Amino acid sequence: MSTNTFDENILSVLQNKIEKINTKTGAIYIVGPIKLPVHLDDDTAEFHWYCWLNCEEVTEDYGRIIEKLSSSNLAEQQQSSVLVYGDFTDAEEAIIRMHSICHTGDIFGSKRCDCGYQLKKSLKTIVEEGTGALFYLANHEGRGIGLFSKAMAYILQEHEYDTVDANQSLGFVDDARNYDDAIQVLKHLRTKPVTLMTNNPKKLNALQSAGLKVSERRPLWGDVSVFNENYLKTKIKRSGHLAEETPSDSI
Repeated sequence: MSTNTFDENILSVLQNKIEKINTKTGAIYIVGPIKLPVHLDDDTAEFHWYCWLNCEEVTEDYGRIIEKLSSSNLAEQQQSSVLVYGDFTDAEEAIIRMHSICHTGDIFGSKRCDCGYQLKKSLKTIVEEGTGALFYLANHEGRGIGLFSKAMAYILQEHEYDTVDANQSLGFVDDARNYDDAIQVLKHLRTKPVTLMTNNPKKLNALQSAGLKVSERRPLWGDVSVFNENYLKTKIKRSGHLAEETPSDSI
């Protein structure tokens, strides 16, 4: 189907905001930047938002891609995105966060984990630093097991299973997350080194293995409470998260 069958007025508005990133199995189509004012405490910071879609079809005919969206049930799938702040492409220094979606922590403010805290803290840090990006990875719920499975894992955790045992008891590995698409988008947006906010060495290794230059890793601990203390200890003791620069009596 050619772009001639698609509304040319709509396409003229959208096509300059769509780019294609070729992958080994198809293409990533990224749309943006889009101005997105974000409320942080008592202030509002203006980010630029991009969203991407992984497709098997590789084409420069963006009208063809757009036409297929309404019949693809995208609302029942999950698409990832990135919030960019400052001159992310050209600034010498930039700080980033690869943040895995957490329906309960990010949206509902659950204290069973530290995800909501890490999300807000990362955005604030990016603004304070002046340049950076937060990648929001939508297919990472429950370390990649999905929301429904995560709910069952929560029930197991209420019966003395820790996070690792709960995931494995449901037939999953401890951490099934993949960062390939996010790394392709990062490479598309920036080629200079980045500082990575994470406690998880797997995220650091994923970036470095892909040839990205990481000038520094920043820890991201906080919001420790009676509700998530065991969860955080399990991250360190069983999932290999790095505990340095964390007060020994806080976790």
